Amino acid sequence: MQKNTKGLSESKVIMDGEGMKLVIERLGLELLENYGDFENTVIIGLQPRGIQFSVRLADYLSKTLGKPIFQGKLDITFHRDDFRRGNEVLVPNSTQIDFLVEGKNVILVDDVLFTGRSVRAGLDALLAFGRPAEVKLLVLIDRKYGRDLPLQADFVGKEVDTVSGQKVKVEWSDDASNDRVILYTKQTNE
Repeated sequence: MQKNTKGLSESKVIMDGEGMKLVIERLGLELLENYGDFENTVIIGLQPRGIQFSVRLADYLSKTLGKPIFQGKLDITFHRDDFRRGNEVLVPNSTQIDFLVEGKNVILVDDVLFTGRSVRAGLDALLAFGRPAEVKLLVLIDRKYGRDLPLQADFVGKEVDTVSGQKVKVEWSDDASNDRVILYTKQTNE
């Protein structure tokens, strides 16, 4: 593990750009196995951190199938159960769903699944756009421990065992080879 320059935490890269590329390809192949030509399937990324992942996944699927994939982004700000807490005024992100979800298979995409609260908010927000045939959850990282809600992902890039005080952060770059997933651990007083 490396010390953060501020000395507040230690960090460890748990997935680099090449690993993330392989995970995206594997997850894309799993989706193709389950949904074929994506004729009745759409991908929706949860704002803010699931968007880049859903874009990369849709790009891979589009190249593989040789046709565009319906991909949208969903803001969950005012569907969260904690949006009224704190003193900060929350600024919502944009929602962009330029297609019908009614009767579609929806792949809901987020970067990290931890407590499940973002996913619950995403489900609430999604239902404002219609009633999908089914909704499946796809995540890059499943933190396994720490769920507040009884939710689990249907498609998982990597499971990570974490303990209290650890944080998983996904960093996306313009150059996919520089993408990475970092595990941060708070330092104890020595």
